[in-house]
Amino acid sequence: MAVEPSALSALPPRKGPRPATTGREIPHDQLEDFSPPEIRAELIARAQALPGVFMTQSQVSEPSSLALRLDKQDRDFDAFLHPSVDEFGHIHRSGFMHLTVPLESLDTLTELGWVEPHPISRRPEFPSGIVMLYAPRDADELEVATAVMKASYQLAVR
Repeated sequence: MAVEPSALSALPPRKGPRPATTGREIPHDQLEDFSPPEIRAELIARAQALPGVFMTQSQVSEPSSLALRLDKQDRDFDAFLHPSVDEFGHIHRSGFMHLTVPLESLDTLTELGWVEPHPISRRPEFPSGIVMLYAPRDADELEVATAVMKASYQLAVR
């Protein structure tokens, strides 16, 4: 289950152009790319299978987003979306995710075309590793999304 940050740098580049996003301060739309229903359902199933993770309505995003939560404990503040310290990511209706990722992987994931830094991460009170992970469009991209989600999970539970 462990995903080393170096393993994220071995991911393949994402095919095609980056999705157009709304450009709002908090991106909630991918205007061109989205997960087919069966891919999103599998992404949700894989998130639910992570030890200790439970899913509810997001407390930090739009209500239709499914939060990836852990029981509140004394955990690394920089591994979570805020204001909570139990939600380390969420899955939007279109299949894209907001997650925290290891900072050492952020540049590589961005260069490979899988993520864009979340604009809120520019604020000093928010973690620098919050990203938007583009929606997986097929089984291969689902594997990449799963690897990044597991790295985020590991950051949250360490």
